[in-house]
Amino acid sequence: MATDSLPPPAPIIIIVKKNKGHEAHHGGAWKVAYADFVTAMMALFIVLWLLNTSDTVKKAVGGYFQDPSGHTKQSGSGMAGTGDSIEIKKSEMSQLKDRIQEAVKQMAQFKKSKDQIQMSVTGEGLRIELLETDNGMFFESGKGTPSEMGREMLATLAAEVGKLPNRVLIEGHTDAKPFAGADGYGNWELSSDRANSARRLMQDTGLRPGQVQQVRGFADQDLRKPKEPNDASNRRISIIVKYTDPLPVPDVPPKGKPGESKGAAKTASK
Repeated sequence: MATDSLPPPAPIIIIVKKNKGHEAHHGGAWKVAYADFVTAMMALFIVLWLLNTSDTVKKAVGGYFQDPSGHTKQSGSGMAGTGDSIEIKKSEMSQLKDRIQEAVKQMAQFKKSKDQIQMSVTGEGLRIELLETDNGMFFESGKGTPSEMGREMLATLAAEVGKLPNRVLIEGHTDAKPFAGADGYGNWELSSDRANSARRLMQDTGLRPGQVQQVRGFADQDLRKPKEPNDASNRRISIIVKYTDPLPVPDVPPKGKPGESKGAAKTASK
């Protein structure tokens, strides 16, 4: 039998089976969507929080977004920050008064001293007065040394006022009773020493460096009760948180020659 008549050999087929792993479901798109959702929720909560905050906080947040480097005045508030913080203006002094009153109420000895603390919004700013009693309240009798209650009160006030950029004045007052200590130490020295002692203590417990603008000693020249000059409440320390509103620019009349009326000066200027 001839070999040419034989059929060609069948091809050899090799089947290779590969183990395929499970493919990731939906790829990584879900991560991007989830991150967007979390970001949107965070933004929503921030907006809701801002809607319920005070105007001063809103100004601080707005100041940050306008100038993130912190060169503007609206850079937030801090107890001893180096930059300017939220300004408390005349229209906001009542809110500051309420805030300080709430802080004072948290003091352990508040019930003993609540009638000796007077706060009022005046033309100069927020005036906080610590009134003495016959037996002494905030200072040792006849001395410039603060008592235990006086130290606690001044530290509480310093912690609140130190958060503000507003300048502070500290005044010392006495009653009209003649007081003469050793070496001619009298009411002038006593009022000045008490005001200066209050300044030192408040600077050590919260006031920013340079925040105190002036320390005044009035002796008995600015009595709280002029009709009762010997009343113990005339002996007091006054802390004034000044306004930050700019002073109005006065109208300056045009200058003319000596003896010349305003009308003549206007005519001459024409």
